[in-house]
Amino acid sequence: MQKRVAPTIRLIVWWSDQVTNSRPALLSLDSASGTFMYKAVQTLRLYEQIVQQIEDSILKGDLKGGQQLPAERELAQQFGVSRTAVREAMKTLREKGLVEAYAGRGTFVTSGTSRSMRQTLDRMIRGGPSEGAVHLVEVREILEPEIAALAAQRADEDARTAMRESITVMDAALDAEGFIEGDLDFHLALAEAAGNPLILSLIDSIVGLLREQRMRTYYIEGGPERGQHHHKRILAAVERRDPQAAREAMFAHLRQVRDDSEKT
Repeated sequence: MQKRVAPTIRLIVWWSDQVTNSRPALLSLDSASGTFMYKAVQTLRLYEQIVQQIEDSILKGDLKGGQQLPAERELAQQFGVSRTAVREAMKTLREKGLVEAYAGRGTFVTSGTSRSMRQTLDRMIRGGPSEGAVHLVEVREILEPEIAALAAQRADEDARTAMRESITVMDAALDAEGFIEGDLDFHLALAEAAGNPLILSLIDSIVGLLREQRMRTYYIEGGPERGQHHHKRILAAVERRDPQAAREAMFAHLRQVRDDSEKT
C-alpha cells in the first residue's frame, strides 16, 4: 500500500515591525458625492495569514474534503511560526467550518456537503436565536441518544480511548475553551464510533452551533460539573456495551442541556 504523505503548506509572510501582513486598501463608492472612497488599510496577524492560505488551498481544491492536515508541530515548522499561531489558526478554520478536529486522529478538511449543510443550519439558527437554541436541543434529542446506543454496540478500543481522553481533557481544563473542545471531541467520538458516515456528517455540520451553545451554558453555576457527570455515565455504558443505558444516559444529559439553555 502506498504511504500517504501529508501535504506541505507554504506560508508567505510580508514582515513588518509588528509581524503583520497588510491588505491593500479597498475602494467603495460614496453615494452622496459619487466619488470613490478608500477604506482603512487592514493588517493581518500571523494566524490570520495561515487561515487565509489554508482557506485558499481548500477553495482552489488543492486541499480536498477528508484530507488530513499535518500535525500542529509540523505545520508550525512549515509556516515558520509558533504552535500558538497554528493553534489559533486551526480554531478559526474550525469556526468557519472548513476543518474539523477529531480526538486521537487529527484535523481534517470538511467535505463541501458538510460545509454547505453547516452554513444553512447556521443561518437558520441565527435567524431566531431564542427559538434556534430550542430547535438545536430538539435535534440533539432526536439524534444523540440513538448515536450513543450505536456507539455502545459498535465502538472499538480506539473509539473508547478517544472518549476517555476527551473526558480527561475536560477534567483537567482550566478555562471554558479547553473544556468545550473536550466536550465537542467527546460527542464527535461518539458519532464516529456509531460507524455510520452520514451520522458523523450530520453531527459535524452542527459542531459550530454546539460550540456556541456550550459557551453560553458553561458559565451557569454547576454546568460543567453536571455535564461531566453525564459524560461519564455515557462512557460507562459504552464501556459495558449497554446500548439502552447509553441511550438513557445521553437523554438525561440533553435534558440537562435543555434546562441550562433555558437559563441563558
